[in-house]
Amino acid sequence: QVQLVESGGGLVQPGGSLRLSCAASGFTKNYYTLGWFRQAPGLEREGVSRFSNNDGSIWYSDSVKGRFTISGDNAKMTVYLEMNNLKPKDTGVYYCAMTEGQIYGYSYSSASVDYWGRGTQVTVST
Repeated sequence: QVQLVESGGGLVQPGGSLRLSCAASGFTKNYYTLGWFRQAPGLEREGVSRFSNNDGSIWYSDSVKGRFTISGDNAKMTVYLEMNNLKPKDTGVYYCAMTEGQIYGYSYSSASVDYWGRGTQVTVST
């Protein structure tokens, strides 16, 4: 059974930084995509960033490009999201997501996700 365990959320002031981690276990195939979605109250869940271990390809949403950095540790089946210059609009529940195989293209839809973490709250506020 695949499990995704997130950590690193919290409360931070605007302009601050946080680092999220997601460790996967129970996945037995060679190739996967690990990434992050977020959901603010009253809004749909949106893709933030993803990492595919097959070729190391990375995707970011336009709203976080230049501020967030995703990285993966294939040996630990773990993905990290370094979030800098955080803004109040970044507030929401951040969900780790895993997909069997590589995701191609210039988007990241929840329909492509096979497994979800429980989520971790990120709040950016004074």
